[in-house]
Amino acid sequence: MGTTFHLLLHAWDGESKPATVPTQVDEEATGKARILIVEDEVIVSLVIYAAPRHSGVNVMTEKTIRFRPRYHRWHVDPGVDWIEPNTTHAHLDWTIPRAQCALVLLDVWNQHYLKDTEARAEQIIQRRLRPLLAASRQAALPIVHAPSSDQAREHAQWLQLPGWDQPSWPQDDSWPPTSFRHSEGEYASYRLPEEARDGEREAHRAGLRIHPDMQPIQGEPVIATGQELHLWCRNKGILFLLFAGFNTNACILHRDYGTIDMSRRGYTVIIVRDCTTGMESAATHATLTQTNNAILLSEMFGRYSVTSDELMEGV
Repeated sequence: MGTTFHLLLHAWDGESKPATVPTQVDEEATGKARILIVEDEVIVSLVIYAAPRHSGVNVMTEKTIRFRPRYHRWHVDPGVDWIEPNTTHAHLDWTIPRAQCALVLLDVWNQHYLKDTEARAEQIIQRRLRPLLAASRQAALPIVHAPSSDQAREHAQWLQLPGWDQPSWPQDDSWPPTSFRHSEGEYASYRLPEEARDGEREAHRAGLRIHPDMQPIQGEPVIATGQELHLWCRNKGILFLLFAGFNTNACILHRDYGTIDMSRRGYTVIIVRDCTTGMESAATHATLTQTNNAILLSEMFGRYSVTSDELMEGV
């Protein structure tokens, strides 16, 4: 049986969203095209990215990555009223040594107990993360998998670096009291109530694994804690961390190997904003407000974002 090939041709000017173009591509773009292969159980897709047409686009070269990280600019131009509605996004222009940058795949799991969260994550994995992962591998960009401590310690490629289980920050076990931290004893009344479906959710969590389409390949480490991620980065000389995974307003922000703690450690943190989604509520589901606000919060306070297309452009 023959192999089916789907050719997806995209052109990008570095500013607007990539747009599908006719199969008739001019000679200049064709000659500079790069082929990205993403294997699937049924088909092999070839994604061809047209070459940049001017020097303002984001480029990944043999030794460096160039892209324009987005952040929230609290400042306004001279003569403009310094009020909140006049503050907005801005971009920088960075060229980073590839060896100093790593893609962190955070909690890219096979399932989620919230069905709509799971559906959005699956769509992102198939449409965004798989191409990004394939492009990063092809470009020899360092990749590390962070699937949570329990999943990491069960994985054959867990690094288990000496000191991985040391606390990320100094701790005073004497205060607050242990019983208070765990809402036990005299503090039990402050605990969240038990829910009828707690057991169901815990059984679901027990089945969490790295998504089958995002499994580490040889040479890609699995880490269990923020301390272990830090030790790996120190050993490799990594300074810039590109975060992709789930969920934006939970683990991406709050894991000890997540964006806030790694930023506090001094790393430059960039969220791949189209490679993540949050856990929404009845009030935010329709507009994905939790997802968007988690990204904005990061951009407002010392962290950055980028899109997967920007990172892959030029590969």
